[in-house]
Amino acid sequence: MSDQVDPRLGKARTAEFIGSWRTALRIARRETRRARGRTALVLGMIILPVLALTFVAVSVDMSRLTPAENLDRTLADADAQLRVVSRVPIRQSADGNDWWPTGEEVEESEALAKVSADQVAALLPAGSRVLPITHWVPFPVRDGDRVRDHLNATVIDLTDPLGHGLARVHAGRVPAGADEVAVNPATRRQLDLDLGDQIAAGNNSRSWTVVGVVEFPGQLSPGVALHPTGSPTTAGGADPNFLVDLPTPMTAELFRQLNEQGVVVTARIAATPPTVVADGRFDLATSGEEIGSGLLAAGLGLLEVVLLVGPAFAVGVRRRRRDLALVSVAGGDAAQLRRVVLADGVILGCIGAAIGIALGVAVAFATRPLVEEFIVQHRFGGYRVWPAALVVIGLVAVLAGVLAALAPAWTAARQDVVAGLAGRRTPPARPRRWLVIGVLLSVGGVGVAALGAVLTSQVIILAGLLLGELGLVFATPTLVGMVARAGRFLPLAPRIALRDASRNRSSAAPAISAVMAAVAGSVALGLFLASEQARDEERFPPMVPGGSVLVWADQWPEAVPPPTLAEITGPAREHLGSRTIAPLVLAGCLPEHEECQFSPVLPAERACPWQADQTLSEADQRRARADDRCQGPPDAYYGPYFQVAVDDGSALPILTGTGAEETATATAVLRAGGVVVTDPRYLLNGHVELRYQESSDGSLSGHTRSVIVPGHAVDNDLGSDWVLLSQAVADRLGVDTRHVGWAMDGTPDPDRHEQFSAAIRPLGSFSVDTPDDSRYSGTVGVLLLLAGVSAVVTVGAAGIATGLAAAEGRADLSTLAAVGASPGVRRLLSLCQAGVIAVLGSLLGIIAGLGAALIILFFTNRQYAQAWPIEPPYPFVVPWLTLGVLVVVPLVAMLGAALFTRSRLPVERRLD
Repeated sequence: MSDQVDPRLGKARTAEFIGSWRTALRIARRETRRARGRTALVLGMIILPVLALTFVAVSVDMSRLTPAENLDRTLADADAQLRVVSRVPIRQSADGNDWWPTGEEVEESEALAKVSADQVAALLPAGSRVLPITHWVPFPVRDGDRVRDHLNATVIDLTDPLGHGLARVHAGRVPAGADEVAVNPATRRQLDLDLGDQIAAGNNSRSWTVVGVVEFPGQLSPGVALHPTGSPTTAGGADPNFLVDLPTPMTAELFRQLNEQGVVVTARIAATPPTVVADGRFDLATSGEEIGSGLLAAGLGLLEVVLLVGPAFAVGVRRRRRDLALVSVAGGDAAQLRRVVLADGVILGCIGAAIGIALGVAVAFATRPLVEEFIVQHRFGGYRVWPAALVVIGLVAVLAGVLAALAPAWTAARQDVVAGLAGRRTPPARPRRWLVIGVLLSVGGVGVAALGAVLTSQVIILAGLLLGELGLVFATPTLVGMVARAGRFLPLAPRIALRDASRNRSSAAPAISAVMAAVAGSVALGLFLASEQARDEERFPPMVPGGSVLVWADQWPEAVPPPTLAEITGPAREHLGSRTIAPLVLAGCLPEHEECQFSPVLPAERACPWQADQTLSEADQRRARADDRCQGPPDAYYGPYFQVAVDDGSALPILTGTGAEETATATAVLRAGGVVVTDPRYLLNGHVELRYQESSDGSLSGHTRSVIVPGHAVDNDLGSDWVLLSQAVADRLGVDTRHVGWAMDGTPDPDRHEQFSAAIRPLGSFSVDTPDDSRYSGTVGVLLLLAGVSAVVTVGAAGIATGLAAAEGRADLSTLAAVGASPGVRRLLSLCQAGVIAVLGSLLGIIAGLGAALIILFFTNRQYAQAWPIEPPYPFVVPWLTLGVLVVVPLVAMLGAALFTRSRLPVERRLD
């Protein structure tokens, strides 16, 4: 006998496979038309994420400018743009965004001086024209009683032919003089300006007349265009670029010569100059960590879609059990039954992908101006799509449909044919192996997430969370069965709801898992964000006590004197409600000394023997971590930076935030000729050693004076450290004292602080320091966003599951009507069915999210406990805001299900 396989047999099997799938797809196409409600539900769940992903992909692709588009936007009609960056020869990238010196580094004392247009023109061939342009110049302006300091100005002569193509004029004309300004549409909307209006500088030193509305395509955020003669004083520190018109096209040789002079060149050029580094050499490619994180995050999103769509397929299989039984009677095997159900996922996935991609592209094109102006804040390139991304999105949509139909397909292949023909429900077997698999995956996910926390790998942490979530999904059917056993002790409606959830676990479990996954993710991220905020508040405390305001002169008082007491009192009383206004007097260098340093001396026995920037052996790290002197923040190991003020006790409570009793004690020390420090480690036996170093050449190698004086230490939780000297100590050390501002108490209201800043701005250029209570306020918004996403998923999953259960349970409702149940029973039943999904899913999600976050934080803190320098651990902060929303959401889902359910019970004849 021959061992060769008959090729005709292989062809027959292929033909059978193709024919089987063709038949399955035809059945699926027919089913989509018959069950239109279920089809619309599944399509909606697939189309929405596909639309969102397509919108993002197309918008991102349009927002990324091609090299030619970038050159057109940067150069317009110019031949090149030059930027002087170094005194030594450089090499650069082709687009001019990156450059690297090729010569020896210059000393800081030889820093690059400001370059003029004439100096740049001297580097170019005869007949070249140069137009300076300066971007991102700070442009604070007044808006009523407030000062808008977030505007930026572009300083350029747009009347020059070289500048014609850089900006688009919407109305009016470009500025041509020192007192003219053109605003962009964002500034026009924000300040409610029109042509001919006046814009006043933030300090009321000058004003400009609005002569036009112009737009720079690369800057749609609030900004203005100014003529060089009208440039504000804030432009002094900005380095200009230079647009160049050459008599001949840019050559590789001229390009090289400019690079040799330390000039970065952006130009259209045919041949690549030798000083240009290949783009791929220094480009920061997307790291494997970012790719892995993106893929795992996409996997979590795909799982969420599968869990939401799965119940619809499960209900479809149960309602088609007679049709599937007929397929079995006609000779169909288990594989063919699975293909019939999987074909539903293929058909609906393809339809959902096509519709979602088409809608996503249309929405991206239609909303392009809004995205440009309000999100990315620059104009896009041409209208285009991202074919590779759209193909991947389409395949993922089909994959989501197939995966959602996978479990129902296996269920359909195992159903009893006789029971299916009779239309009877066959209780499926509940093998314990799924519970075992779920437990193993959950435990494995915990271990992987812990490993990721130890290795600080986001990819490994996400992989662990994905494994843990899959484990909980596998274990959910068993958990539903266990909870359903409590139904015997409940009234009628909740008992029926739990019974239906237990009977129809193939549809109830995915919905519960979807809610659980969304809630778990929101709780875990919320807890981590809340813990990170608490840790950051500990690491970076406010610099000014609550209720205190400091007004500083931006320069030494010889250049800009601080306001007088009479000038500052009125605004402080009116806007801050200040009762105490004390002079702020700092200790500084004597006029004959170029540099000086003043600080208290940390006693040697209290100083940490190791520096924070030292590389220590493992043994030294263990000793350092165990040393009580090294337990503070890294800056404290070798002494913080102290601000030195001269005070008699009047500014002390404002600067340090001490209470009345502590203030009285410290004031007594100052008035007795002592000092006050805000770090208790510097106080030894009631005295503080002070050291003053001076230098005339900037090296701090000159004379050093030290004194030991009586002292007092106040302990506060501020991020600034102060040394408060009495006038006697300042005279003893021979330091210079300068009145630089005022310290005052007042209200902690940020709006009142802003009003106060606006009120004193006409007095001069001053810095106003207030407690920065809004540094971490963005976390609240993120927590609400996470809770909102979970709420949408919870309500959606509960609504889907309740609707499917109502459609499938019409026979039970008819029975209730036949035995005399009131119409309100149906509403109560829908409420309980939604409650089973929402409450059980939310409860499991909260437990899983808290557990996952606790494990990750625990192992992260263990790693910090073994690090040098010592880092503060993450506290375990429960995100009560997120949990509060998630507790309310199930109630909303239940009430919604009750309100949108018809109370009339159906009465039908049953023929079985």
